[in-house]
Amino acid sequence: MSWRAGIELLRPYVVKVSTPQGSGTGWLVSRSLTSQLCAIATAAHVIDHAHYWEEPVRLLHVASGKSVVLRHDERAVLIDDSLDSGAIVFYGPDLPLPETVLPLLEKEKYLMPGIEIGWLGFPAIERAGLCFFSGRISAYLEEASTYLVDGVAINGVSGGPAFHLVGSAGSIELMGIVSAYIPNRATGQVLPGVAVVRDATQFHDISQKFLSIDEAKQQEKILTDPPPADTSQALKTS
Repeated sequence: MSWRAGIELLRPYVVKVSTPQGSGTGWLVSRSLTSQLCAIATAAHVIDHAHYWEEPVRLLHVASGKSVVLRHDERAVLIDDSLDSGAIVFYGPDLPLPETVLPLLEKEKYLMPGIEIGWLGFPAIERAGLCFFSGRISAYLEEASTYLVDGVAINGVSGGPAFHLVGSAGSIELMGIVSAYIPNRATGQVLPGVAVVRDATQFHDISQKFLSIDEAKQQEKILTDPPPADTSQALKTS
């Protein structure tokens, strides 16, 4: 499996997530076996403001050019602030997403430092489209379920899928979501730093836990305070 083949395999699963405040990236992580519910994984800071204010969220499936606007009552937003992870659960027939999902890294497992990973996202650069990035894992912070990666991530890539090549299987395995970029400011200048990728194992079979949107909405976290207009180190666009 080459990186090019991995990109082409993953591309149909990726969507651009747009809100009235900006945009980020998401990807199909789960499908229900008993209904048409599906779940899009993304970063919490991409959708928390729209969730709090009950604003619409647009999902653009770039591989097909089709999009859907999800109103507050047409979706369930599941957020874990501690991991900067979020999922949008909705009925999926209006988007031509794949019928099957790609494998996630097994629960309770993580990749070791030195392994190269790649990620996809929609950087806030005019006409850039879906872009590929890569880097090697520098460290895994087990208590924070977080990878530090020697690679680049910029505005608009938040929520994008991080993956590694599985050579023996000729496929890819999804292992995280892009969350932030931490530049090196020790000298007062902004120097290259590390990308922050959150472990994605919390997304295992998320859409299969619910039979309907109403049931999924019962699990939504009620945000008592509005999210900050600009999250430190976040990659969402403004």
